[in-house]
Amino acid sequence: MQSNLAVSDKVLIQQLKELQADGIIDRVDFGEITPKVEYSLTAFGKTLGKALAPLCEWGTKYSRDVEAIMARRKAREHRHAA
Repeated sequence: MQSNLAVSDKVLIQQLKELQADGIIDRVDFGEITPKVEYSLTAFGKTLGKALAPLCEWGTKYSRDVEAIMARRKAREHRHAA
């Protein structure tokens, strides 16, 4: 399943700040003139990754089913809007 979503820099920066505040990621700012910042998962963030892995596997396995569901939903919404 492919998405055409584009995340603005502002939204991405806000989400990264929230993940950092929640203790899921660490941020290292190298303080260089050409900005260089690195992000990494904290130990807590790694446990979240392990918890989400089965959901990702499910999504991969059933991606065509999910696409079909979304297409049916979009068709229903289009019919109701008309």
